[in-house]
Amino acid sequence: MTDQPILELSSFDAAIFDLDGVITRTASVHAAAWKHLFDEYLRTQTGEPFHAFDPVNDYCAYVDGKPRYDGVTGFLASRGITLPHGDPSDPPEQETICGLGNRKNVQFLKALHENGVEVFPSTVALMRLLKSLGKKTAVVTASENGRVIVQAAGVTDLFEVMVDGRDARALGLRGKPHPDTFLRAAECLEVLPQRAVVCEDALAGVEAGRVGCFGLVVGLDRVGQAEALHAHGGDVVVPDLEELVVQDEAGITWRSATALPSALDRFDDVLARMGPQPVVVFLDYDGTLTPIVDRPDLAVLAQDVRDVLDALSHQCPVGIISGRDRKDVTDLVNLNSLIYAGSHGFDIAGPEHFALSHEVGTQFSKALDHAEAMLRPLLEPVAGTLIERKKFSIAVHYRLVDPGEVSRVEEAVTRAMAESPDLRRSAGKMVFEMQPQLDWDKGKALLWLLEGLKWKECQYQPMYLGDDLTDEHAFRELVERGVGIVVEHGSRFSSASFSLQDPREVKEFLMRLSRHLESRTP
Repeated sequence: MTDQPILELSSFDAAIFDLDGVITRTASVHAAAWKHLFDEYLRTQTGEPFHAFDPVNDYCAYVDGKPRYDGVTGFLASRGITLPHGDPSDPPEQETICGLGNRKNVQFLKALHENGVEVFPSTVALMRLLKSLGKKTAVVTASENGRVIVQAAGVTDLFEVMVDGRDARALGLRGKPHPDTFLRAAECLEVLPQRAVVCEDALAGVEAGRVGCFGLVVGLDRVGQAEALHAHGGDVVVPDLEELVVQDEAGITWRSATALPSALDRFDDVLARMGPQPVVVFLDYDGTLTPIVDRPDLAVLAQDVRDVLDALSHQCPVGIISGRDRKDVTDLVNLNSLIYAGSHGFDIAGPEHFALSHEVGTQFSKALDHAEAMLRPLLEPVAGTLIERKKFSIAVHYRLVDPGEVSRVEEAVTRAMAESPDLRRSAGKMVFEMQPQLDWDKGKALLWLLEGLKWKECQYQPMYLGDDLTDEHAFRELVERGVGIVVEHGSRFSSASFSLQDPREVKEFLMRLSRHLESRTP
């Protein structure tokens, strides 16, 4: 795990990402639109043998990452063809550089409308991690359709600044490989280029990062051009951003869940980390003990999982730390032998023999009432939105919202937050959450519980299993004092030490742990 390139955040204040091929899977759509344009045009050239546009080599060499009209000029020049430049207002049928460029754009927008936009999950995961760690983010693209693309992809919440082809034209900025657009993004973010990372997949893009003297240029090799990316200025070249290891300013290491060892395959290593001391196990509920579902009320705990929890609770203390209300998760699990912490740890209670009871944030009820009253009319027109009012928080679920409408959900939450200074915003999987403005989270709740269980006296070794972004607060607390296990089968950066893929593997792991603890009971 140490062979992966490390991104040390103490050296950087911001990260700037290209769009096509880095955040969104639109490079192939662009390449297809260019091929349609150039092949159609080349066939009209009498007296010249037809050589089709290569959507890999020609795309990377002449058009990838460059302004549209520069791409037309560059490719035609490679075929010995010269055309008048024309004007950006030229119609698509006009045989000028601008006319052909506009014709390509018609093809691209048609494909975009028909097929939608996919994202690279690992890039989205990295951007979310950077934002959660207080780093600024920006998107720079030569495409004049940049804002249309990010809107369709539902990723407008991932960055503070965008510089696209329209901005470049309006401001007279030269396109990549010149660094102008990257430098403009850094200026808008109010960071020095030396304190910013550039993530690019195009040769012109990594060259722009190098010429602009950015602190680190990460090249993404999507098409087998690693050597060329290095040669053009890539300091680090990886096939996907999940290959990066992020080290935050506290020295905590974050890796893609896909790079973490399986807690099942490395069960003996988990036990070695725990040592011979008594064990205490904490778990999230949704996505950990039950699969993620479209509506919270559908997440019903299977009886065989309940039986495993019951058996484990007779071997060691077991607690559920959930974003749900405590009463809700208590009713769903329905085991009196467990500790329950609801609302991300704002509301805690345990069995009588533990004598644990704690509430944080009761004075924020009016602020939550006000925010809820403001949110409901704002989000009523957005189909698929679910507002879940809890005792100590408000969850705005957007799992069923069209990706292009997610920005409307976030705008509504932002407006409600602006009028609710006593609340803070957090994010989970497909949910925005509004909570009391207190220094309290699942990690703080876990530490409070350990203190209540007389952890210092009994030397309990804590273990935490969770799938949500909010569970990272708990994982960070266990970096040096226990074991964190992230439940994730997709792209996700985590500070946990081990991983499990899904609730099915969680059940199997807990069964093995219960059998192990039973075997060592005197």
